[in-house]
Amino acid sequence: MKAITVAAPKWMGAGLLGLMLASTAQADHHGMAKADIVDTAVEAGQFSTLVAAVKAADLVDTLKGEGPFTVFAPTDEAFAALPEGTVDTLLMPENQDQLQAVLTYHVVPGKIMAEDAMSASSATTVQGQDLTITTMDGKVMINDATVTAADVMASNGVIHVIDTVLMPE
Repeated sequence: MKAITVAAPKWMGAGLLGLMLASTAQADHHGMAKADIVDTAVEAGQFSTLVAAVKAADLVDTLKGEGPFTVFAPTDEAFAALPEGTVDTLLMPENQDQLQAVLTYHVVPGKIMAEDAMSASSATTVQGQDLTITTMDGKVMINDATVTAADVMASNGVIHVIDTVLMPE
């Protein structure tokens, strides 16, 4: 019994060290700003409509570019809440310019972290129009969309998850 009592802390220590190293390797592989904005969105699993739209709009290379970019990313649920047929219409090849305008309205040049956004009142998008930023009761609103997750880091910028698709005027 004495041998187990003496050896057990060594085994536990080695096991703990192994777990810590494995966690570090996993964190390094999964999102410690190693993936770009597009790959980060794909890995998240809640942006399949957004990723399909980015591909249809021929914006993949842009959002994989150097950046930095701030993307206010609507979830699949946000796209599903649009009026029926809206997404299908936007994804048609003949509507690529309109789709690009909608998507670039979700992108701001530079890296705007949540703390910075909370002290701003607006941000100018790549599309050219301004987004209105308001903070109430600890929630950040981008136009009528609520930021549901902030500061998702990517190698070329940051993603803020929003619950509504933003439409330019």
